[in-house]
Amino acid sequence: MEEIKNIIHSIKNPNSNETLSSEGRIKQLTYENDQLTLVYNRDGINPDQKRKIEDVIINELKNLVNENNIMVKTVSTNSSDVTTKKPETKKENANLKVGHGAPLPQKKRVSNVKKVIAVSSGKGGVGKSTVSTNLAYALKNQGKTVGLLDADIYGPSIPMLVGKRDAKPLSSDDKKILPIEADGIKFISFGLFISEQDPVIWRGPMLGGVLNQFLFDVDWGELDYLILDLPPGTGDVQLSMVQATDVDGIIGVSTPQDVALLDSRKGLKMFGQVNVPVLGIIENMSYFSPDDMPEKKYHIFGEGGAKKAAEELGVSFLGDIPMEIALRESCDNGKPYMNTLNYEGRPVWNAYTEIAKKVIDNTDEKKKGFFSKILG
Repeated sequence: MEEIKNIIHSIKNPNSNETLSSEGRIKQLTYENDQLTLVYNRDGINPDQKRKIEDVIINELKNLVNENNIMVKTVSTNSSDVTTKKPETKKENANLKVGHGAPLPQKKRVSNVKKVIAVSSGKGGVGKSTVSTNLAYALKNQGKTVGLLDADIYGPSIPMLVGKRDAKPLSSDDKKILPIEADGIKFISFGLFISEQDPVIWRGPMLGGVLNQFLFDVDWGELDYLILDLPPGTGDVQLSMVQATDVDGIIGVSTPQDVALLDSRKGLKMFGQVNVPVLGIIENMSYFSPDDMPEKKYHIFGEGGAKKAAEELGVSFLGDIPMEIALRESCDNGKPYMNTLNYEGRPVWNAYTEIAKKVIDNTDEKKKGFFSKILG
């Protein structure tokens, strides 16, 4: 109970950034028979802020109390925000509006998102979704607010990678899609709207419609970075994306082997031709170091291929990411590697940290040479 009490007393009022406890708002706090009841005064707290408070309470206590056993009640005396607003109704599940060939709207920025970064690969199976997910958490570790958009409609894997396979997005009062939060990262994925066993048999225009909703009909809030995990190749999703919104940079992902590098070159040249800046290339699965012999490096798929390709294409080499058993296990278990502090200081952790710092440096508009290396 003491741990629960400490968490409740740390919850802040979004209006003042002071804790509910310090403002004397907590009127009742009981925890009996695994049932938690909290009553607080919500004078001056509007419905949107009330929802934020309750979301924080549930997120902070989810490892201690069953979400279904958490009851949050409010009392008020003279709050006009409470008396003049319509009573809150239960949120509905979010729905996608899938059209056949509906035209995309005029190109625009994603609201309240400072930088949109796409992670791309010309070839499948190079670990692009793993890179997207762990890069998002690496940026979060650097103090950035980050969202993650799974644009791989045919093979959505982000829900599994972040441990939210059964989550279902809700819709807000203004019919926006509410993204799912996974340990501080907001994300959306087509995998949240279908069963994992269901194949997606769609034509290109339908894919563009879903991507458009994910960009503009999701309530992302204020983000420093929105990471787009693209499907492999240079097809409809990639073209729809650059037609719909301004992309601030592309990161290419490849393994060291020649066949992967061949497709990666094609993918990066495609973005160069449509005037999207290329931030650089990441070499994934660069080498394997056994846990019992960390000084050993086994270059299973070749050595230095991505770095050489970056030099040939005139773009930055952002870094190489080795293989670790812990990285594979973290993906299978839905516990992102870069969100697990036990791995801090290990080769994979250090690699993602350095790459995140380079991404931040390369997207700082105050620095000279911002996005100067554009292919084409």
